[in-house]
Amino acid sequence: MAALGDSITRALAVCCSDGDNARHSWSTGDRTGDGVTSHYERLRGLDAAITGRNHNNALSGSRAVHLPGQAETAIQQNVEYVTILTGANDLCASSAATMTSEADFAAHINTALATLRRGLPRARIFVASIPDLYQLWKVLEGNAEAREAWARGTCPSMLSGGNTEEQRQLVVTRELAFNRILAQACSRYKNCRWDNNALYDFNFSASDVSTLDYFHPSLEGQARLAELTWRASWWGNEST
Repeated sequence: MAALGDSITRALAVCCSDGDNARHSWSTGDRTGDGVTSHYERLRGLDAAITGRNHNNALSGSRAVHLPGQAETAIQQNVEYVTILTGANDLCASSAATMTSEADFAAHINTALATLRRGLPRARIFVASIPDLYQLWKVLEGNAEAREAWARGTCPSMLSGGNTEEQRQLVVTRELAFNRILAQACSRYKNCRWDNNALYDFNFSASDVSTLDYFHPSLEGQARLAELTWRASWWGNEST
């Protein structure tokens, strides 16, 4: 299997350091005893033949424009299952005005899925919705440490302390549009499964967010992502 996407799938700042901690990833993680039962670990429980074949092609900081290249890498790896979680960095621009446009986002997503269809016609694809950035703001806006961390430049389009509510709602609107684009793009392929907004609708709490940067999922958050997405996956009813 291969995971495509950004720093969420790389488990950036999950618990142990500010950098990537991909072994704790909701998708391809393989660290025993961390509390995160990833898709890879669940699939390994169904078929041991997948052991050691968990490729994390996600890249911290990547946007939808990078997804087709990640898809090409997955083709070279000849995988049979691909997870996709992308879009947060397209929303987290310097301001609401500089977010990725809907047209560009759709073009990149459609290109990536067409690339996978061409190169891996029998592979199963899973597309996750983008977690709710506005909820992150609402959950932690009263936390002084979170505001201090955000002031260092974390997702300014949503989390900058100087934003108006109107500016934050522009991000909300664009995120809803991006999730619709992801759903529509996936629906064009019989081998693609959409999470039906499982991640976007998840009412996460402060404990689900890393205290290293107050943006990325904590270990508990990665565990919740793994569980929610697995339920929506191809095998959600076959394994716990």
